[in-house]
Amino acid sequence: MKILLVNLESPETFWSLRSALKFVSKKSNLPPLGLLTVAAMLPADWERRLVDMATRKLRDKDICWADYVFITGMFIQRESARRVIDRCKKLGARVVAGGPLFSAVPEEYEDVDHLVLNEAEITLPLFLKDLRNEVAGHIYKTDQFADMQDTPAPLWELIDMKQYALMCVQYSRGCPFDCDFCDVTTMFGHRMRTKSEEQILAELEGLYVAGWRGQVFVVDDNFIGNKKKLKEQILPAIIDWMQRRKYPFSFNTQASINLADDDELMRLMVDAGFDCVFIGIESADEDSLAECNKVQNKGRDLISCVKKVQNFGMQVQAGFIVGFDNDKSAIFENLIRFIQQSGIVTAMVGLLNAPRGTRLYQRLMKENRLVKNPSGDNTDFSMNFIPKMNHEDLIKGYKKVVQTIYSHKYYYERILTFFKNYKPSQKVKVRLHFCDIKALLKSVWRMGIMNRGMIYYWKLIFWTLRRPRYFPMAVTLLIYGFHFRKVFKNCGGA
Repeated sequence: MKILLVNLESPETFWSLRSALKFVSKKSNLPPLGLLTVAAMLPADWERRLVDMATRKLRDKDICWADYVFITGMFIQRESARRVIDRCKKLGARVVAGGPLFSAVPEEYEDVDHLVLNEAEITLPLFLKDLRNEVAGHIYKTDQFADMQDTPAPLWELIDMKQYALMCVQYSRGCPFDCDFCDVTTMFGHRMRTKSEEQILAELEGLYVAGWRGQVFVVDDNFIGNKKKLKEQILPAIIDWMQRRKYPFSFNTQASINLADDDELMRLMVDAGFDCVFIGIESADEDSLAECNKVQNKGRDLISCVKKVQNFGMQVQAGFIVGFDNDKSAIFENLIRFIQQSGIVTAMVGLLNAPRGTRLYQRLMKENRLVKNPSGDNTDFSMNFIPKMNHEDLIKGYKKVVQTIYSHKYYYERILTFFKNYKPSQKVKVRLHFCDIKALLKSVWRMGIMNRGMIYYWKLIFWTLRRPRYFPMAVTLLIYGFHFRKVFKNCGGA
């Protein structure tokens, strides 16, 4: 059996970092971890090929080679999904589809031969059994959650690692919290399900043996959902492995703000090589936090929490949302002030949207305020419901936020605020590779010579030259800023 696995094409977005990747001559930020894992679940005697449309074009001969084309995607990849499915149909290839997009709206893909939905550890074996018996059905779904100790390691040999800026692993699924706009618990539940210590170390070793050196993103939606297991088993094991392997990786992940409550956990994460964490802050307004059931963020000095994590040695990236029913006109200036004071350099500010299956979606449906499905990109100036605030005022205020925080002056000031509070770990080595030198030279030309914000570029460069430990990160953040300004400009926001 010949299986072609296809990762669909995505538009340029905030997190695609497409403009930034050009500086380091990479095609994509992350490899398709889900497809690589699914590939490992297929029978060992089947032929498997993978096409990541973020790194190369899908050719007709790729499709014609395969007995089945496996595709996966998220909402933001809907247009690419339709194009690929239509091509496969035209060429007579049979399509198997799964992942968040198809699990959310399976009714839109009746023309797909086989829909293998929800978690593949459960539904894929059922499909494969029926396929062997030549009785494969149209749809396979489940309301059960998989045991992650059944999840195999990804087949890294199916990709060219040189095309990517980061590699990735998954340790857990689920989240103990219940934010009403978030579909994580809809897909993965509240109970934290985790891999074993042996699985995680085997996956890290697999990346190491494959030749990877550099950043590894732990893709969990809330890495610290089970603090006890992390502190007693997983992080000590990673620390030991990293020491034996002489710190080949640095890690970043996603976590809830209660990370700041646990000094021991932060220390262990930093000792293990974590130097960056994304935190969903959403709003500095208590009423808006209460509205969306962001209980873990309420009643806190959020800026102090952010600075504490930074001071332990982790950069804080964060998500913010405008468009809550409780948001008033002052929310925009307050948000700008919060972001600047916190030193959160990478601040993803988006408009509220209601994904299918969330409690927010159900409430808005009852209120007859839904107008369409979300685009999957909360920074493209679109909403899928009628907001309480005047829509024109909301968009105007949102544009002001992103125009301001990603202006050269504000962005530069925010980097300095971050660096003055950040204490990087001395254990993880700062390695400069040839692509880093290329990135620096390209940044000199694009931002230091050909850009109207060049004065801020050079001010930061000279500031960090006196503090060389910060220099590589300064160049990275400057390049990120170039991308973020381009994204919002292309969307009409900056």
